Amino acid sequence: MPDGEKRKRDQRDASDLRDRRDTPDPRDRQDSQVQQDPEESDAARRRRRAQFLRELHEAKALRDRVQPRRARAARMRQAMRMRTFRW
Repeated sequence: MPDGEKRKRDQRDASDLRDRRDTPDPRDRQDSQVQQDPEESDAARRRRRAQFLRELHEAKALRDRVQPRRARAARMRQAMRMRTFRW
């Protein structure tokens, strides 16, 4: 590829990064609101925690689907831990 094309592509990528940095992310706004409220209600905290746990569970399920060998090995290790556990 000629150097001119590479420079054009690099400049375009750099301008995309600047554009993304300038646009506010709605999640950042939500996090700043949570930090500003020193006395957050228990209900709001429980809602955020439940949302986080749902997303975490979904991410783990996705990882298990895309890496079946690793997931099977983890299940086997867990089964061995449970077999050797004494009450």
